[in-house]
Amino acid sequence: MSRVKKTSHPAVDPVEQRKRAHLELCEKAEVEHPGKTTLLEEIDFVHNALPELALEEITLTTEFLGKTLAAPFLITGMTGGAPEAYAINRDLASIAEQRRIAFGLGSQRAMHRNRDLAWTYQVRKFAPSTVILANIGITQAAQTPSSALRELVEAVGADALCVHLNPAQELIQPEGDRDFRHGYATIQRLVSELGVPVIVKETGCGISPTIARRLYDLGARYIDISGAGGTSWVRIEGLRNVGEAARLGAQFASWGIPTAAALLALRGTSIPRIASGGLRNGLDAAKALALGAELCGMALPVLKAYTAGGVAEADAFLSQCESALRTALLLTGSASLEELRKQPLVVGPRLQGWLEALTQRERRN
Repeated sequence: MSRVKKTSHPAVDPVEQRKRAHLELCEKAEVEHPGKTTLLEEIDFVHNALPELALEEITLTTEFLGKTLAAPFLITGMTGGAPEAYAINRDLASIAEQRRIAFGLGSQRAMHRNRDLAWTYQVRKFAPSTVILANIGITQAAQTPSSALRELVEAVGADALCVHLNPAQELIQPEGDRDFRHGYATIQRLVSELGVPVIVKETGCGISPTIARRLYDLGARYIDISGAGGTSWVRIEGLRNVGEAARLGAQFASWGIPTAAALLALRGTSIPRIASGGLRNGLDAAKALALGAELCGMALPVLKAYTAGGVAEADAFLSQCESALRTALLLTGSASLEELRKQPLVVGPRLQGWLEALTQRERRN
């Protein structure tokens, strides 16, 4: 397991320094779950040998937060709070605008602590019309008045606020949060007071159907299940530390509910959901959409493409994702995303096992 040498930045805010370390690790180290997959490989479509469709007839458009997107993709929140982050946010937001897909900012905790870092998040001028999502952690949200959080949203011109849940990641950080009480009350307060839609998201460990249902009942507009099988922030925190934190990070690096399991457990419900966590291509996205997702979020593969070849490579990657999604629709005889969600699916045994465990737990609750 590779470990990236930490870089010293004198007189730098600790949150800013942590953001730098996160970026460096994501770009150079092995940061995905080492012993767990998304289980999307356990999903198969039934091939349609005579779809009676032309590729040009297929539409990928979808409505999200009152805006029409050309395809159901979201560049999920990655970074902010460090000068290096600004170029990434600026360029990826520009791509999102050109491709008419949604864009998410990384955690604005650094900006909340130090308003001098606000500029690293301010990309609305590069994406004037598409959806931009603000981002804050649940613990910070619990400790912050709604009016101050509204200012964070307004400062970046966001359409909604993502409140991220990351207890596993925080527990591995020596400087991380240890008190996760009052989370539901915080969501309820924000829904009632914030004035913009609230999206609740995990950060790579998944959300069970019981918790998703409760969050939705409190008024969360979307649930981003962000399941296990992709980037492991637990692993990242272990890699950037030594001693007990490194050991804990290694032990819990594959903790979480696989993305496909979290989606399958919610299939057939009315809970609006975003799929993220280990989606790596357009076929993964097609499977997530068939499982009921309304939007598909990707972060690490977009960052890897951007790191390898800048804007052109990141744009090419997203174009490939769109082409693969369109191909999956044609090969299942689906002219639209709504038709894709009605297609029969073959579900493998490991995924069935997860579904049984999750539904049993929900029945007990």
